Amino acid sequence: MGVAAADPAATPVVDPPPAAQPVTVPPATFRPTWDLDGTYLWLGPVGAASHLDARWDSTFGADATLVVVRERAPLGLVGATLGASRWTARGGGRVWVDGLVGTHLGRMMGVSLGPILELSELAHPRPGASVGVWCFAGITPFARFGAVSNLGMFAEIGIHIALPVLRR
Repeated sequence: MGVAAADPAATPVVDPPPAAQPVTVPPATFRPTWDLDGTYLWLGPVGAASHLDARWDSTFGADATLVVVRERAPLGLVGATLGASRWTARGGGRVWVDGLVGTHLGRMMGVSLGPILELSELAHPRPGASVGVWCFAGITPFARFGAVSNLGMFAEIGIHIALPVLRR
């Protein structure tokens, strides 16, 4: 006589569970934090004290900087910056586009060169040009010298705070 399926004495045959497959994690693709090489977009405020038209005045504004950094190359930084600032006392402001090059001399240091457009609330825009020196030390102090049409030569010292927005 057979045993009923509901009989507690009958043990059902169960297939063994499949063997667990080992989990394979691909190697991490993060670059080391000490490797600063790459393309950066920096946005940040800029402030300066300028001597123009025989008077001292200060400017405050912002700029966007796109650079390629290669720390161990002789030409460690190449890029461009676009900025605008407003005069605090004289009214109007300034817009500039500068090319940047730099090298690693203990810290990243370099030069800038480019056109300037001096803006005024009461006069036509005045073209100019400038050359500057800078040093990246977390913040970027700079000195810039140049000339503006109908205003003459100017000298400027300031600080740019570079806030990295994009890194590739």
